[in-house]
Amino acid sequence: MSSSSQTASQAALQTAQPARRQLSIAAFMMRHGHHVAAWRHPDTDLESNPFAVFRRQVHSAERACLDAVFFADSLALTGGVPTLEPLTLLSALAASTERIGLIGTATTTYNEPYTVARQFASLDQISEGRAGWNLVTSDNAAEAANFGRDRHVAHAARYERAREFHQVVAGLWNSWDSDALINDKQGGRLADAGKIHPLNHRGEHFSVAGPLNVSRSPQGRPVVVQAGGSEAGRALAAATAEVVFTAQPSLASAQAFYRDMKGRLAAHGRAAESLKIMPGLFAVVGSSQAEAEDKFGQLQRLIVPEAGLALLGRMIGNFDLSTYPLDGPLPELPQTQDGQRSRQQLLTDLAQGENLSIRQLYERIAGGRGHFTVVGTAEAVADQMQAWFEQEAADGFNFMAPSLPGGLDDFLSLVVPELQRRGLFRKTYQGTTLREHLGLNPAHKQAELS
Repeated sequence: MSSSSQTASQAALQTAQPARRQLSIAAFMMRHGHHVAAWRHPDTDLESNPFAVFRRQVHSAERACLDAVFFADSLALTGGVPTLEPLTLLSALAASTERIGLIGTATTTYNEPYTVARQFASLDQISEGRAGWNLVTSDNAAEAANFGRDRHVAHAARYERAREFHQVVAGLWNSWDSDALINDKQGGRLADAGKIHPLNHRGEHFSVAGPLNVSRSPQGRPVVVQAGGSEAGRALAAATAEVVFTAQPSLASAQAFYRDMKGRLAAHGRAAESLKIMPGLFAVVGSSQAEAEDKFGQLQRLIVPEAGLALLGRMIGNFDLSTYPLDGPLPELPQTQDGQRSRQQLLTDLAQGENLSIRQLYERIAGGRGHFTVVGTAEAVADQMQAWFEQEAADGFNFMAPSLPGGLDDFLSLVVPELQRRGLFRKTYQGTTLREHLGLNPAHKQAELS
């Protein structure tokens, strides 16, 4: 065989080989960073307009080719930190970015499905197919008083409402066929009325006529994301979610969660690859192990005890722990009725398993908040990400920067290039929509789903 023929044969073989599976990575954005003391860090910008801070960081994430940025939400002042409403923020970011996905939270507990369907469909149009909806049930009991309630909605009732809420939103997104818009000026037909469908939903919680007054985007409909870890949350995610954000502190717990979630999909007629599991990753990165530990130690020393205690109380189920001694053990608490049951179990197991005091427990979660935590070099962080990815614990990660801007900048400039060097993460975007970034159903297929 001639050298030219051999080269052509090798090229054809390489073309025929399937592309190597790669990580999905999102950046979980918070105003000052995820560490409870991030706002006190010397490099944290407290003066600039919050949108200007986020815009700079999102542009950096897009240059690094991350799949998406993600904004959580709370409908009450939490921890004394003011926040921006996610849909407004993401719409502004859509106008100043081109490729990166834009995922925002909207609770099913204190919203209405038509409004949420319309907002996210609009964001999907504005961004040309880059929107994702993080479907949650509110775990913050303080939100109830802002919506005319004396008590927060109980856990079981929240998930019953959430299931029907998703059904309505999905039905509204599907009320427009992908080819319903005609734009026929000569014939005088803007749209084909036969391809726009009323919903006429009548359920226990909602009555919605439809159709939606927003047509489809290039990716068909927004990506649905969920973060529930309780049995009710997992059941809902298996039926409806395309991405799951989860808090898993160890490889073993992450593998168990991964197996459980992937194993639930067949009962819903779904393939394993139709659901991306992306645990939270809190990483402090340094040029050496000592530097990384110094960075983390600096943040730990800035924790205000009242803030640490408030964080722990809310995350362990909306309990007031202020009457208990900080250096005493975590008291036995009843199962939360209005908080996150999965996170309560995780934190209780952590405290009991390591015999931690209340102070030690809030110090332990002050940064990662129960998520996978790594403090080390870029190589060490990449090693852990690769191990979880290759050992069926994760399809990717939702990165939680310790502080902004430095924590995210360190990850983007040090860890991402290391992952790229290993062939585990893209160097350029291959598509234009969030679905394409995540390897989910493309627009023409997703548009056909009910």
